[in-house]
Amino acid sequence: MIELNEIVTLGGGCFWCLDAIFRDVKGVIKVESGYSGGTVQNPTYEAVCSGKSGHVEVVQVTYKSHIISFKEILEIFFSIHDPTQLNRQGNDIGSQYRSVIFYHSSEQEEIALQVIRDLEDLNIWKKPIVTQITPLKDFYQAENYHQDFFTKNPSQRYCQLIIAPKVIEFRVNFKNKLV
Repeated sequence: MIELNEIVTLGGGCFWCLDAIFRDVKGVIKVESGYSGGTVQNPTYEAVCSGKSGHVEVVQVTYKSHIISFKEILEIFFSIHDPTQLNRQGNDIGSQYRSVIFYHSSEQEEIALQVIRDLEDLNIWKKPIVTQITPLKDFYQAENYHQDFFTKNPSQRYCQLIIAPKVIEFRVNFKNKLV
């Protein structure tokens, strides 16, 4: 059996939340926080937060596709953020927090579109899913202090109030996907 690693780039609010969740997923071998989808080369956190660069806070997830499928990655993704909120997640407001899947192949695009259709058919949310599906053009790794932020800063207020509850809920709902 050939073991293949695949990559997907996801935006769904603050990248610290997504980073904390995906680091716990069986089959994920690397998670990098960064920026995608903008017009400025090598953006800084400050430029992205200003909303002027057009970038989204994202995580780039490298995973072993023989352990976890792309569809399963997306099922986790859609369970840990609200894909019906345009340009925001909770109190994080701006286009840098939009829900987006930056696909790396036409197969990923097809699967993402099907997952969204399936979720819409289930009527989980009262509003339509606004998650963008777009090809990845560039990925810029965020500054070092953003990498694995939750683990490195557990007493930080945002980590305690926002990220920790999401991590706990994920661990309860996805026990079979934990490392």
